[in-house]
Amino acid sequence: MKRYIVFIFVALLAVSLQAAKKEKVQATDSLGRKIKKGWNFGALPSVAFDADLGFQGGALANVYYYGDGSQYPEYIHSIYAEAAYTTKNYGIFRVNYDSKYLIPNHRLTLDATYQPDAMCDFYGYNGYQSVYDQDFHKWKKDQNKMNDPAQYQSRAFYKYKRDLFRFAADIEGTIWKNIKWNAGIGVLGYMIDECDIAMLNGKKEYDPNIPLADQKAMNDQVEGLYEKYEKWGLIDMNEANGGWHPYLRAGLTYDSRDQRTCPTKGIYADAFFTYTAAFNAKYGQQADAGYNHLQFNLNFRHYVPIYRDRVTFAYRVGTQNNIAGKSPFYMNTYLNTLFIQRVMYEGLGGANSLRGIMRNRILANGFAYANVELRTKVVKFDIGRQHFYIGLAPFFDLGLITQPYKLDSQVVKTAYAADKDPLKKELSEYFVLDAEGNIDQSKVYIPHMAAGVGLKVAMNENFVLSVDWAMSLNKQDNAKWANFYIKMGYLF
Repeated sequence: MKRYIVFIFVALLAVSLQAAKKEKVQATDSLGRKIKKGWNFGALPSVAFDADLGFQGGALANVYYYGDGSQYPEYIHSIYAEAAYTTKNYGIFRVNYDSKYLIPNHRLTLDATYQPDAMCDFYGYNGYQSVYDQDFHKWKKDQNKMNDPAQYQSRAFYKYKRDLFRFAADIEGTIWKNIKWNAGIGVLGYMIDECDIAMLNGKKEYDPNIPLADQKAMNDQVEGLYEKYEKWGLIDMNEANGGWHPYLRAGLTYDSRDQRTCPTKGIYADAFFTYTAAFNAKYGQQADAGYNHLQFNLNFRHYVPIYRDRVTFAYRVGTQNNIAGKSPFYMNTYLNTLFIQRVMYEGLGGANSLRGIMRNRILANGFAYANVELRTKVVKFDIGRQHFYIGLAPFFDLGLITQPYKLDSQVVKTAYAADKDPLKKELSEYFVLDAEGNIDQSKVYIPHMAAGVGLKVAMNENFVLSVDWAMSLNKQDNAKWANFYIKMGYLF
């Protein structure tokens, strides 16, 4: 699918609601930052267009309460809300609350999100073991002559339909100084199916008398990779349509950061277990098929000050692995976290993990990742009583597989041979094969890498608009040389 996305930022609204009488001269902290007090509100309306998902309209807003300012830039309460929807059934509907003071001496985070996704990415298992061919889903008769129209399948070839509901409640308490305990409970509800081609085509109708590559409408008889994996038995019947997954989470953290949104010094590290149950209304309980599972996550972040709060070297390394049971394929795209701060935590590939690499490109039972950034605050200024800065952050991202799917070449070959689809390609078009014609095991552990630079526009330290440009270092991860992401906050 070739996406064209244009974001028009209508306004960046900043309204400071002070509980106390405004002071003529604001106090400053030890770094010279003017201290905020009372309530503060930031909002960002936007308009977007996507060739497959349609027009989007929505808005996001963040309300902060700083009290008397003694904890600034830490806030007492944060309430975040976002709502966006398109004409073709893609949306984000989310409310998030975060506070260290509602329950004295404990941090509490609540999150409720519904995210319908008409074209969720699916590129197969085990990263480079699965072939990505852009000609399968990208071809334009006049604008992209490098691609081969004979290879074209469908804009939805590497897609499937995924609607996700998430509720999470997480709490943190102090054991001793910077060492904390963590616990959480929540539920993830996945509703999955093949893409609804009729809905995506809209008023355009597929004409069998016109070659597939010469018309905009998609042929609903063309199977996507998700459907092929079902047919070949690589996606089990019990996981093919999603399921509901209540979970329990517990772990430990060490946190010496000077602030949460954009730390300039300190360390954050966590280690935690997540036990997830499994239910599927369509096929009965997934638990009967062994989909109850236990995962372990380990993360380490380090923020090294180079020059005051102006220049910071920041890096993150982490891993997620399955240690008991088995996780359905769609949950292996979810990166577990102790506190929900983003709309979606996808791993690995995409804006929330490996920028510049296609979303969900690295799909495996276990994986590891690293992100490195040099964060700079280029200029600081005030507008009214609001404090802004503009920053740049060049970065490098890396991901690799630690627990691959075990693909039996003979089983795959047998299923492939039994597939009578007249449009199917050679097996080598879906999997990388070795000299003996078997699935190449040497490709599994090759790292996936990308690099880029981010532009940050921040208000009052906590409301941060990020515009990241990134490119993958291997065309198997993304054939495009430029990939833009517009989101809120830093990656970590």
